[in-house]
Amino acid sequence: MPSLKFFSHFNKVLITLCCALFSINAQAGDLEITPMFGHTFSPKLNSGDNTIELPTTDESNVALAFSWQDSPKGQGQILVNFVSRDFTDNIDQSTHTFDTLYAHFNGVAFYRQRNYITTFGVGIGATYFKSDFDSVVYPSITIALGTRYKFSDNLAFITELRAYATLTKDDDTVFCQNGTCVASFDGAVWLDSQISIGLAYSF
Repeated sequence: MPSLKFFSHFNKVLITLCCALFSINAQAGDLEITPMFGHTFSPKLNSGDNTIELPTTDESNVALAFSWQDSPKGQGQILVNFVSRDFTDNIDQSTHTFDTLYAHFNGVAFYRQRNYITTFGVGIGATYFKSDFDSVVYPSITIALGTRYKFSDNLAFITELRAYATLTKDDDTVFCQNGTCVASFDGAVWLDSQISIGLAYSF
């Protein structure tokens, strides 16, 4: 389970994003909130001595998007996405928790079809990693392809394929304690991919 310290960071991010959203000059019906749920396909870590790869578990992710209508063909969006996964080290076969919180500002383009809308989004922001040992924040980007099926003027069903690319350091100490490292990032970029569904409510 995520720690209390993690939720403290999470709450600060949410408060900041909410303030930014409601400072936007938007008319009624132009604002939108979208809770989403999906599945994350996780990349691998390296062992602490860089001799083998350590699989990370594929887990469910939860996300919350705050959007505003920028034009008839697109939205501005603030997206927060969380996934908690595990990996097992090769030192004593212990299992460790590895939490990830993504926070991004996105631009989302709409391509209208007959019965639905195809969406394409790109964003820039930050990734917060929290392990059993330490935490770190890195810059990251995201890209997504999805669809919107409108049930009514205020409600739409969302599907989405999304990828995150986070710049990392393979010598970071986020998986280290007392000079001993149980894992490290595999290369300079951490790539997460997700498939998600959600409901968008406009107001």
